Order: sequence, then C-alpha cells, then structure tokens
Amino acid sequence: MRVRTATAALLAAALAATTTPAPAASATSLSRAAALLGRQALPANDGWAAAGTGTTGGAAATPDRVVVAHTRAELVAAVAGDTPKIVYVAGTVDGFEGPDGRLLDCADLADPAYSLPAYLTAYDPAVWGRVDPSGPLEAARVRSVANQTRQTQVNVGSNTTLVGLRGARLTGLTLMIDRVTNVIVRNIEFDDARDCFPAWSPTDGEAGNWNSQYDQISVRRSEHVWVDHNTFTDGDNPDSGQPRYFGRPWQVHDGSLDVTHTASLVTASWNRFTGRDKVMLIGSSNTVGPDLGRLDVTVHHNLFDGDLQRLPRVRFGRVDVHENHYRLGGADFAYALGVGVGSAIHAENNFFTLAADVDPADLVHDWGGTALTERGSWVRTGRQLPRPVDLRAVYNAAHDPDLGGDAGWTPTLRAAPPLPTPLVPLVVDAWAGAGRLPL
Repeated sequence: MRVRTATAALLAAALAATTTPAPAASATSLSRAAALLGRQALPANDGWAAAGTGTTGGAAATPDRVVVAHTRAELVAAVAGDTPKIVYVAGTVDGFEGPDGRLLDCADLADPAYSLPAYLTAYDPAVWGRVDPSGPLEAARVRSVANQTRQTQVNVGSNTTLVGLRGARLTGLTLMIDRVTNVIVRNIEFDDARDCFPAWSPTDGEAGNWNSQYDQISVRRSEHVWVDHNTFTDGDNPDSGQPRYFGRPWQVHDGSLDVTHTASLVTASWNRFTGRDKVMLIGSSNTVGPDLGRLDVTVHHNLFDGDLQRLPRVRFGRVDVHENHYRLGGADFAYALGVGVGSAIHAENNFFTLAADVDPADLVHDWGGTALTERGSWVRTGRQLPRPVDLRAVYNAAHDPDLGGDAGWTPTLRAAPPLPTPLVPLVVDAWAGAGRLPL
C-alpha cells in the first residue's frame, strides 16, 4: 500500500540516510536522520500553517543554535528568544525540576497562606453558596497558581523547532506558544501537565466544576505553528484516579493542544491523544470580537484514542478536520466535534471506531453553532461492520435545532488527496504519535 503523504516521503528518505539510530547526547553527535528532521519545514500546502510564508521553525539556525536539552533549565534557555534555533529534547524533562535538580511538589509551590483543607472548608457550597470564591484563601490560591506558572510554564520563542530524540518526554509542564510566530513541535511525548491548585467554579454547569489552568501545549496570539507526531497522555496520573470535592471531580488537567486568543494558521498532524478528557479547544470564548477572522486550524491524521471531548471544540475558526481516526467509548464519553459559536468546521474522511454504548448521533455537539460541512465519515460500532454515515444527518435526526450543511468554505491546503476513509485507521494507527519518525 502506497501512502501519498509528505510525512511518508520524509520517513523513507530519513531511513535511507541514517546509520546511527541511537539517541544523541549532544548536538555534535546527532544522527543524520535527526539532523534532517530538525531542518525540515512544513511541507507545502500541509494545512493552514502552510499558508502564506509557510512554517519553517528553526530551519535557518546556525550551528551554535542547534542544542540538546536534558533538563528543565536547559530547555527553558534553549527555546527562548526569536533567533532561529533547533532544540532536541533528550530523555525526560520534568517541569517540576527545581534549580538544584530536585523534583518539587505542590507543597513547595503553595503560598504560605494556602491549604486545600482550609479552602474546602471555606468554599463548601453548603456554607459559601453558589458564588465565586473570594477573600484571603482565594487570593492565596491565585498566588500559588502564579508560583506554579513560573515553575512549569516554558515559553517558546519565534523561529523554533523543538524535536524529541528517541524516548523524549515532557512531563508536568506547559509549552506556551504565545505572541510568537513560526514554531514546530515534533516527536515528543507529553504527559501530566497537572494543576496543583484547581479553581472552584460554582456556576460552571448545574453543580459547579473544578477547572485546571494548564494545557500541555497552549497556542495563543501566535501563527504559523506545526504540531506533528507527538503523543499526549495523563501518564500515571489519570483523571479517573482523582478524588471528588464538593461532589465534583478534582480536575487537575486541562487541554492537550488549545488554540486560543486570536491564534491562527496552525496545523496539527499525526498526533496521538490517549485517554484524555479535554483535548483540543479552538477559540477562547463565545464573545464576538478579535477572534473573528482568526483561529484557522487544520487537524489531520491524528488518533483520538479513548478521549472524552473537544476533538476538537471550535469557536469562530475555519477548521479542517480530515482523515483522523477516533476510537471512542465508555460511560464518560461526551462528544467528538464541538460546533461552537461562529465555527466553520469542514470534516472529511474521518473514521470512528465506537464502543457499543456510543450513538453516532452523539459524535457531534452543538455549542451554539449553526452549520457543519461533513462528508466521507465511516463508523464501526462494536462488532458491526464499518459503514459510511452522514454524521450531520444522524445528529439532526436526534437533536434540535438542526445544523446546516454548509460551513461556508472549502479547504484548499491539503498536502495530498484524501485517503479512502476505510484506510484511515490502518495508516493513522501505524504512524501517528511520538516514536514513529526515524531518529
């Protein structure tokens, strides 16, 4: 079977070039394949990040700006600034690593005036009511959040390529791509970007909710960003293992890859999102404002495996969702495609492998949108044979109001003709995620 994608061509070329497959310890000992990968730009027409000038990351880096990061401190220093740079991640880099190399915990980051038991006592809805927390304890929580942000948020500069060597893992941290341009992130496992100090939001939903602040990758006020061949999980700290406070789950994780605050021209390709709750939010709020005309994102050839919602959830943006594989099910599954206010999702040739308890009508959720362009979807439910399904039609048959069938645009930025939908699971499952690129 011949897969006509730019990624497959890169894989073949790199395999032929490399004779040193072991991970490198320094920039001077990188394998030929790793050096080629670091210099690679986003292929032409490969999604919205290829628009205009395209996305080259650190391809123009001089030799002194090609580095290998083994620690949090090395990573923070390496990705800073706007000079073109290629940064390779070696091994595990932990966002909770302190200046002396010791791993910090939540107690180390807490403000002296904050304690969770005191917080739970003070803001119990039975005592405090259904109003937002305020006062000294909430202020101490906010100061604690600021402490954690300084510790676990890594700010990426413009003109950066960040590549994981074999087995590279970023844990307990957020890659913040904010107010920059031209960034590439590839071949890294992200896990457990946990929040030590979740916020209680008593009016979020019928019973209130705990909300986390930290995404694994957050793209804000930026453009020309390519996120490719990464794996996103909660590691050994899954949401299912968290306690419940005020009758609601203690939510320590937020998004995997959120694109918000006027960001645009983003391509997310060949990633693997496994066992996550909130995966990909595109758009900051329902308020009509600066997000109009922004938030153009392509989501292609990704594997969504056991995730619960936001695959993606979209506001305002023109979002091309094509040739992804969704393996979904379980009691907590919510939806896949979130059609939000002003959104223009074009969904094409996606394959949905569903547990027997998932109704295809629930794969779409209306968050205030009006239209969804959808074609070429296939569904396999339980042990049934795969079949083509018009997701919009089955949604409209089960829900009101109906969604229109024309989101108002047609994608033109595609690196290759779409695969026939029945082939999507075979190709995506084999190649999506970290560790699939030759290094």
